[in-house]
Amino acid sequence: MNSGKYVFSQLMALISYKKFQSIVAHHKGDYKVREFTCWHQFLHLAFAQLTQRESLRDAMLCLKANHAKRYHLGLGEAVALSTLTRANENRPSAIFEEIALDLLQQARTLYHNTPGDISGIKADIFALDATTIDLCLSTFWWAHFRSTKAGIKLHTQLDLHHGLPHFVLITNACVHEVHLMDMLHYEAGSFYIVDRGYIDYKRIYRIHTSGAFFVTRAKDNMNYRRVYSYAKDKEAGVRFDQAILLNNYYAARHYPIKLRLVKYWDKEQEKTLLFLTNNMELPALTIARLYKERWQIELFFKWIKQHLKVKSFFGQSENAVKIQLWNALAVYAVVAIAKKRFSITHSLYEMLQVISLSAMEKVPIAELFNYSHLHKTRNQQHNQLKMF
Repeated sequence: MNSGKYVFSQLMALISYKKFQSIVAHHKGDYKVREFTCWHQFLHLAFAQLTQRESLRDAMLCLKANHAKRYHLGLGEAVALSTLTRANENRPSAIFEEIALDLLQQARTLYHNTPGDISGIKADIFALDATTIDLCLSTFWWAHFRSTKAGIKLHTQLDLHHGLPHFVLITNACVHEVHLMDMLHYEAGSFYIVDRGYIDYKRIYRIHTSGAFFVTRAKDNMNYRRVYSYAKDKEAGVRFDQAILLNNYYAARHYPIKLRLVKYWDKEQEKTLLFLTNNMELPALTIARLYKERWQIELFFKWIKQHLKVKSFFGQSENAVKIQLWNALAVYAVVAIAKKRFSITHSLYEMLQVISLSAMEKVPIAELFNYSHLHKTRNQQHNQLKMF
């Protein structure tokens, strides 16, 4: 008999219980709570995420069928569905937000030891963007977005070297993406890749004064004058490379120094693109390639919508929805940490699929993704009688 831990328990052991409790104590999450603590709430939601349950009722039914394993899974005594639902309605979502961001930071620290290299740049490169998760207006009335539509928005700062979120903010869908820039602390020497929706000259000038660099698409109606031109490489697709100054009164007041404008012909899309940056040193072709890397954040949004429980929700209140989203991101971070800690070569998608079927198996995680023992079993000769 295997006396080891369940796969689910091994994953949850990667979370510092002491750190978790300090966050809960800060927000008084367990105030006057006897049995069903924030830790138990987190584990129940993480179990539903990892096993890809369709609803809380589905998750509770699964746990009820495996009642004897609850203690070893760390879930404690059986609780009613209404108890978990009330906890999601009433306990501060800020607890789960802080836990998720802390786990994402731990994951990024682990991956940061593996240096990245995008277009020959080893400095940190971040992409800023947001994605909208559609909701039913009649059910999620608090997330009013348009006349017939509701939604919430996931604002993200993604580390492009390692594909991990560096910062996440959850708001109603009516909040514009540019407000994320007011909350960020820019790191000197780093690159920030944004689309045209983030162009606010006062805000991007703060990136420059922080010693960081930005790359974005120029607006079609941008009013500017050329100061001088750099050498261009038409064969590589660079139509022109210029230093410019803004003409409009408020734009020039908010960004009073030179910008760099690069016109690039993209052969794949057969489209002319105008890039705006404050970096005057990198080759124009590198600027174009940097912006192309922004597509990684679109793939990240597509991935989490397809493989995590973020499009259908266990509760209807704003607090319950935010708790589920932060829990999903925490689970994503834990799986990413496990991938690094156990030196697993499989993708996060493959890990989630295997874990969903093996969460209640007593197999070391490192062996769970080592298929060599399966080949040995397949090749064994058994003295079994043939029925036919």
